[in-house]
Amino acid sequence: MADKKYDLIHREALFQGYYRVDRFHIRQQFDDGTWSDVFSREVFDGNKDVVVLLLFDPQQDKVVMIEQFRPGPMSKGDDPFMTECVAGVIDLGETPEITARREAREESGCEVTDLQKVFSYYTSPGCLGEHVTAFVGRTKAPEEGGICGLAEEGEHIHVLVMDAMKAISLLYEGKLRDAGSIIAMQWFALHHTELRSRWLVGEASGAII
Repeated sequence: MADKKYDLIHREALFQGYYRVDRFHIRQQFDDGTWSDVFSREVFDGNKDVVVLLLFDPQQDKVVMIEQFRPGPMSKGDDPFMTECVAGVIDLGETPEITARREAREESGCEVTDLQKVFSYYTSPGCLGEHVTAFVGRTKAPEEGGICGLAEEGEHIHVLVMDAMKAISLLYEGKLRDAGSIIAMQWFALHHTELRSRWLVGEASGAII
């Protein structure tokens, strides 16, 4: 696949607000060396990269998630209040790791002491430019949930604290409805025991793993 080629003929901005929509005029090279006719594809929000962060307290064996209003499900008549991982857009000049720690504070009030990268992936590469970096973050879970979020962004986020196995059960019961949370929780379900042991050993030795 490395020798496949394409030409970007022209890019036009169709809409620019908080999000952006571009139309790309492209041609691609076929296996026999010939070229396709020029075709067009619209890409929504091709300039934003995001992080997804599943918060885990290995000492208490608890997971911290959030519940917030989402307009996408609302537009389809579905329940707009979704249980999710912490997530957010990577601001200019930030690394995914910096964003993960910032979003943890803003959306859950939690401090992250270590990050385990899970995956990097495109949410829906046929029409979205959005690229996701997913982490599990080591934290100290609060005693109970509360309300977090930035008032200037209209956020009213419920913080949810639950046993790790309860969090994993949300996956198997089909109660997680966004791709980022499903992907992060699938990884966590497979690696929960190993990750907890490794982080507990690191805490006992005083090491940052």
